[in-house]
Amino acid sequence: MIAAHSPIVRLGIRAASPLAILVGVYLLFAGHNQPGGGFAAGLVFGAVAALRTVAGLQRPINTGALVAAGTALVAVVAVAPLLWGDPMLDQQIVSAEIPLLGKVKTGSALPFDIGVTAIVVGLVLAVLDGLGARELAETSVPKPGGAK
Repeated sequence: MIAAHSPIVRLGIRAASPLAILVGVYLLFAGHNQPGGGFAAGLVFGAVAALRTVAGLQRPINTGALVAAGTALVAVVAVAPLLWGDPMLDQQIVSAEIPLLGKVKTGSALPFDIGVTAIVVGLVLAVLDGLGARELAETSVPKPGGAK
């Protein structure tokens, strides 16, 4: 596989990963006011993880814990308004004055989107793991001196 043995591909993926993560973070935070959100950010983060796995830069993590944590966060955010007599999934808006940033407004949609992101990334990594990415990552990392 070219990704496992090409230092140019590995370097390109390593260099592009921070930029893709920055785009994912932007999509996550801009999602409740503009196009984007937890699902789009999760797909970007999942693509970064997939590329890094194919290049042998990382191995899939415990995907079950990531999906479980995301599901728990989504459930808590969805059910929490019921405790105050509001409808389920009702968004609460919080604003604060932060030095250097000015007035910052956010709401309960942000933790919900973070939970969705965790679920999507966990599912992408689970698919990678199911397709044998763990074995691919272990066999694709070249040993020093060119020996396999």
